[in-house]
Amino acid sequence: MNRTSGTRRGGAGLAGALVCSVALLLSGCGTLSTKEDHRFAEKLAEEHYPGVLEVIEAHKLFPQAGGSEITFSVADDPDAVVRIRVDAEAGTCNTHACHKVLDDAVAKGRSEAARLRILTGTFKSCGYEVIGVEPSSGAPWIVASPTNVTVTRVLADIGSCVRRWVEADGRTGRPAQAGGASVNLASPAVTRRLPAGSRSQPTAMRLSRTPLLAALQSHPYYVASYSAPQGRIDPTGSARIVRPFEAGQKFGATVRRAVRAQLRTSHPDVQVSEYQGVWTLEPGTVDRLTGYVLYCERPDGDKRCLGDRAVVVTTDVRGDPVGKARPVGKVREGRGPLRLPPL
Repeated sequence: MNRTSGTRRGGAGLAGALVCSVALLLSGCGTLSTKEDHRFAEKLAEEHYPGVLEVIEAHKLFPQAGGSEITFSVADDPDAVVRIRVDAEAGTCNTHACHKVLDDAVAKGRSEAARLRILTGTFKSCGYEVIGVEPSSGAPWIVASPTNVTVTRVLADIGSCVRRWVEADGRTGRPAQAGGASVNLASPAVTRRLPAGSRSQPTAMRLSRTPLLAALQSHPYYVASYSAPQGRIDPTGSARIVRPFEAGQKFGATVRRAVRAQLRTSHPDVQVSEYQGVWTLEPGTVDRLTGYVLYCERPDGDKRCLGDRAVVVTTDVRGDPVGKARPVGKVREGRGPLRLPPL
C-alpha cells in the first residue's frame, strides 16, 4: 500500500472525526443525539412517575462520550426541578440502574424546592424579592441600592433576614449555611433590563438560569456577607463590590500604580504583585474600599514577584488611594503560603 495515500486517508478519517465532534456539540451527530435520550427519559417518567414528571430540557454532556442531562418539571410542585443523566444506548442513568437514580433525583428536587420556598418566603416577609439564586453557593440575589447614609441600616436589615432564613433552613436538617451566608445586591437600574424568563419554567430553574445570572453579573454589584461566630448569624455584616472582569482589572491596576509610587520613596526598586484579593467596603460607606497590596522590596532575578510584604490601602471606587498605605510587614516566607492578618 502507498504510505502517502494511507496517511492521507488516515488524516481524512481523523479530520472527519473532528468535524463530527464539533457537530455533536452544536446539533448532535450519529448515536450521540439527545433525541434517543429524550425519548428514553420520557419512557422512564411514564413508567415510574406517570402524570408527575415531564421532560422539559435535554442537552449533551461534554466531554462525556454518551448520555444527556435531562431536566424534568414536577406536576405537583411548580418550584421543583429534577435532573438526571440518562444514556439510552446503555440503558442507564448516571451509569446506574434508572429506577433508584430517578427516585433519589425526585427526592432531591422536592427537598431543594422546599428549601427554596423557605429562602424566597423569608426574604419576601422582610420586604425583599429574591430575583436570582447562585446554583453553586445558594446565595440569593435581591434588589437593594445602599448609600453612605443608609448602608449600615440596610446591611443590618438584610442581616436580620439572613438570620431568620438560616435558622429556618437549619430546621430542615440540612444547615448548609452554618458557617455564614452571603447575599448579592443588584441595583434597581440593572434589574429593569434583565432578560425575561418563562413563567412556565419551575422556580428553581427560572431563578438560576444562565442568561439571568450573566446579566446580573455584567454590572458591578455588592455582596453582603454575614459570619456565624457562635453558630448563629451576626446580622451586622460587611460588604464588598464585585466588578466585571475588565472593570476589576482596571481598578487593580490603578491601585497598584498608586501604591508603587508611594513605596518607591523608600524602596526605589520595589515590585508590586498583581495579587488582587478581596476589597471590603469601609463600615458606613459605599465609596471607600480597603484591601491588601503585596510587594517585593527588590527584584529576585527573573522570578515573578508574588509579594512577601503587604500594605493595607483604602481607596475610592476608582482605585485611587485615600491617604497613605499602611505597612503590614512580612506576609510570606520566600515563595511559601500567604498569611494575611484580618483587616
